[in-house]
Amino acid sequence: MPEYRTAQIRNLALMGHTGSGKSTLIEALLYRAHAINNRGRVDKGTNHADFTAQEQAHHHSLEPSFLSFDYHEHHINLIDTPGLADFFGRALLPLPAVESVLLVVHADRGIEAVTQRAFEHAREQGKAIVVVINHIDDHLPGLEALVEQIQTRFGHGCLPVNLPLADGSAVADCYFSPDSNTQTLFSDVASVHDELIDTVLEEDEALMELYLEQGESLSPEQLHAPLETALRQGHLVPICFTSAEQDIGLSALLKVLVEVMPNPLEATPPQFLKGWDDQEQPVTISQNPEDHVLAHVFRVGIDPFVGKMGVVRLHQGTIDTGMRLLIGDGRKPFKISHLFKLQGGKQLELKQAIPGDIFALAKIDGLEVDAILHDSHDEDHYHMPKLALPQPIFGLAVKPKRRGDEQKIADVLHKLVAEDPSLHIEHQENQNETVLQGLGDLHVQIALEKANEVFNVDMDTAKPSVAYKETITAPAEAMHRHKKQTGGAGQFGEVHLRIEPLSRGEGFQFESQVVGGAIPGQFIPAIEKGVKEAMAQGFLASFPMQDIKVVVLDGKHHAVDSKEIAFVAAGKKAFLEAVSKASPVILEPLVDMHVQVPQDKMGDITGDLSAHRAMVCGTEALDNSSVDINVEAPLAALDDYATRLKAMTGGEGQYSMTFSRYEVAPPSVQESLMH
Repeated sequence: MPEYRTAQIRNLALMGHTGSGKSTLIEALLYRAHAINNRGRVDKGTNHADFTAQEQAHHHSLEPSFLSFDYHEHHINLIDTPGLADFFGRALLPLPAVESVLLVVHADRGIEAVTQRAFEHAREQGKAIVVVINHIDDHLPGLEALVEQIQTRFGHGCLPVNLPLADGSAVADCYFSPDSNTQTLFSDVASVHDELIDTVLEEDEALMELYLEQGESLSPEQLHAPLETALRQGHLVPICFTSAEQDIGLSALLKVLVEVMPNPLEATPPQFLKGWDDQEQPVTISQNPEDHVLAHVFRVGIDPFVGKMGVVRLHQGTIDTGMRLLIGDGRKPFKISHLFKLQGGKQLELKQAIPGDIFALAKIDGLEVDAILHDSHDEDHYHMPKLALPQPIFGLAVKPKRRGDEQKIADVLHKLVAEDPSLHIEHQENQNETVLQGLGDLHVQIALEKANEVFNVDMDTAKPSVAYKETITAPAEAMHRHKKQTGGAGQFGEVHLRIEPLSRGEGFQFESQVVGGAIPGQFIPAIEKGVKEAMAQGFLASFPMQDIKVVVLDGKHHAVDSKEIAFVAAGKKAFLEAVSKASPVILEPLVDMHVQVPQDKMGDITGDLSAHRAMVCGTEALDNSSVDINVEAPLAALDDYATRLKAMTGGEGQYSMTFSRYEVAPPSVQESLMH
């Protein structure tokens, strides 16, 4: 049995922009709690959160890592998440497993792109948030202005629970045991304390009346219930000040994590659903250790030596080694041979898991992200809402360096996507390409690097081909007679047909108006087959054809020599001859884009888009001092847009795009594609 109960657990994900100091802060908290003997450093590749060879080589967190420690009779599970924008999808994966988000802000750089997005996603999922302003030792003069910026961006419920001393050497408590005589860098302890109390009491009218009418001071214990309500509702977002490097504010932060942030029983209840589609219904779970097991797999890692490892949040019931569990609606249970507590790169044996805890299971093939583990068929159709991950915006076509490695590459690509669902694999049949898509060029490159270094698979890459199409712009008719005579039976088929352009997106229509048995009915499908073969091969530049109606008007057959193969050939040649008369053109795909950038960058962005044949359709001011630009653009002009946008906005821009339609490409584009 663990030495703690569910009410003593705190689960927190550390989120924030790269360079804000998340990994260093975790290292400092582990050291302060005596969970490690020596503090590692990010720049030397020795910190406990960034333990993979890739992370140590790049000096960045590239995937979530899991660490825990005990402090003042509480068990703290911390999840470090990547701060690079390209890995934001990976950073979101742990959100369903935690009650709270510790949002780390660099004291000098303030709110950056990933910080803003992390706050928005955390609030959407009902997570309690604590903002930690880190690196305060070198940036004292700007701290008051930064607090004001945080309140403007995130709401005026963002309130300090401590303040830096005038010399920045420590922080002064403003909530638990405030000393109004303490000299702080800005504001004062008494007024900050009063504002905190007023905000908390807005959640409890009876306690507010007691406070106002009797003038009684209230203890943190009395304030605890309305405090937790304020955190759940987002009406209060505590702000703490730290310098992880200089050990400033760490004890105060630990006190907030233990005594302020919610335990699993106090937080927004986990969302479980039963059934699918129109049968889907929300279900309430008990979080009782005596009830049926319900656990959620929120992270999967695959190692060529260890196999598949799933990281799991237990929501209900108790899991012991040796017991059997089911995965989703699977009929065959699996046996739990080992439970692990992850401590960076180490796996510590665990005998039992209780509700609220986070643990790992290894060497179980059926584990995948979002799988539900349970011990009764009553919960076969339970699931959690699918996490909304960012859509991929950058892709590279991949192929094996060595012939015969196609299946090996397919297997490795699927392993990469199993680990990171924000990666996508797209098979483009017309171009005979496999495209690995991600949130940016670095995202895809790191995945390919892992394929090579971890799974020993090397691939050639190229920009993916744009899926151009061809069509016609005028009706035309043509006739072709296929006649072939060899020593034995010959081949004969004659087809007279008309082609007509269809509206964009209508695809292909085929009709026969043959009368009088000029072409027997059994050969009409052969003509359609020949036409489809010609359309797949294209006419101008070998791109597939679309939006064409074909009408077979007449023809001839021979009682002996007419065969299916003859009418396939005649239909194909007649179609191509008709296309040559029908003013064929090349179509290019257009996409609808939404580009979100800071307002002061809008001119640069719209100018760049216009220079690349894009059309700005509208703009909308957003609440966070940014603007949403609605754009229609040719896909061919966007192959490097992720890189361009990052350069123009310093990483603060983001965009999404969806296919819109096909339109005729400009003559210059068509000319270049035909040569």
